[in-house]
Amino acid sequence: TIRPVRRSYYDPSSAPGKGVVWEWENDSGTWTPYDMDVGITIQRAYEKQHPWVDLSAIGFCYVIDFATMGQINRQTQRKRRVRRRLDMVYPLVSGTLPKSQSWPASPGAAAAPPVPACTCPQCLLVMSAASTPALSSGGASGSPPGVGSGKGSRASLGTLNRSHLQRLAIAQSRVLIASGVPTVPVKNLTGSSPVNPALAGITGILMSAAGLPVCLTRPPKLVLHPPPVSKSEIQSIPGISHSCRKTTKKQAKKGKTPEEVLKKYLQKVRHPPDEDCTICMERLSAPSGYKGPQPAIKPDLVGKLVKCSHVFHLHCLVAMYNNGNKDGSLQCPTCKTIYGVKTGTQPPGKMEYHIIPHALPGHADCKTIRIIYNIPPGVQGPEHPNPGKSFTARGFPRHCYLPDSEKGRKVLKLLLVAWDRRLIFAIGTSSTTGESDTVIWNEIHHKTEFGSNLTGHGYPDINYLDNVLAELAAQGITEESLAQEKD
Repeated sequence: TIRPVRRSYYDPSSAPGKGVVWEWENDSGTWTPYDMDVGITIQRAYEKQHPWVDLSAIGFCYVIDFATMGQINRQTQRKRRVRRRLDMVYPLVSGTLPKSQSWPASPGAAAAPPVPACTCPQCLLVMSAASTPALSSGGASGSPPGVGSGKGSRASLGTLNRSHLQRLAIAQSRVLIASGVPTVPVKNLTGSSPVNPALAGITGILMSAAGLPVCLTRPPKLVLHPPPVSKSEIQSIPGISHSCRKTTKKQAKKGKTPEEVLKKYLQKVRHPPDEDCTICMERLSAPSGYKGPQPAIKPDLVGKLVKCSHVFHLHCLVAMYNNGNKDGSLQCPTCKTIYGVKTGTQPPGKMEYHIIPHALPGHADCKTIRIIYNIPPGVQGPEHPNPGKSFTARGFPRHCYLPDSEKGRKVLKLLLVAWDRRLIFAIGTSSTTGESDTVIWNEIHHKTEFGSNLTGHGYPDINYLDNVLAELAAQGITEESLAQEKD
């Protein structure tokens, strides 16, 4: 994938020029900085002592209220805290811009002095170290100043004190990267050869400078997708009919009132135990404390769920059912035991599945099941958080992977049940981007990284198949579900 890049310069009177950072508080309670252009807009209004600023002019549906230091979503009216803090200012740039460089550079390229990217302590340390006599001493031919290739150079470096050596290593790393000359001798996968210090790291530079052996295995590469696969190489999965499944909204069964639905899961309790109802937190011996829309049932009746034996006000259980999907199922709010068949609110979409002729790390003995989910953006229905409002669908189609083993095929069959029951995705707020009204995963983890596990969403992972089976069971999807689907 090729994307355009750009380099921006900011006026010294702007927010970054003054070191001003504007941030908003995310759902985890930590602070996230606004994009630079947004921060500049907010700072301008703040300096002009405006009471608020509307960001819709720059493409964001938020209003920043300086009186309360809050961000207000104009569509949902949701409020978040904002704050203004001072950070290190961006450095001023003068003179001609440095020539573009890449690594590796042409042999024998001269070492350019390091250009500070910012004024953080580490970059300032680089600059101070670069100006020390240790860096100006001659080295081997073709090497930047301060680093030689022979034993004598390593011995002289070994006599430096630790703090000076650290400063030297940091500065030298910057110089080497800028010059494009790799001079750190380390052992990599193909034997002993010079390696760019960006790969060896400061520890590798220090060990090499002190004459100690450094062994470097090349950094693993993030592999999200398998090599290209032709249509002729794709195979259907034995024992599973078709290779594509679509889902649309399934209407809840009509004709039964909530009271009639819950009646088959409950037993009436004539003498309630001396404990709280965990829904309304009132004593079971007292009437229900639920204050919302009142169900057509007496508030002092108490019932016990037949499987798990947890006790609640019937009034509270009916209210809880009315606030859910009203699909004929009930989930115990205490232990999460599911009664009936649980369904979700997944938007309409398509699920494809087939075998590709490549093996996953840790599963070299079998091929791979590839699942492709595709959900388009649309408008939220009555079962979603904001009915009538549009929702986004980022990152689709999403590719996921399972080993084509007996257990892997079992997981796929159960995922098909979860898909039909609309339980794999939901509409909510993304935990990674903070975006609301978007399609998110719904508590059933998938592996989206094919040939590595750098993000934790790949293989090898010896516990994954067992973990996802447990997550499916928590949604009421077990091997018994497969028999139910056939029926």
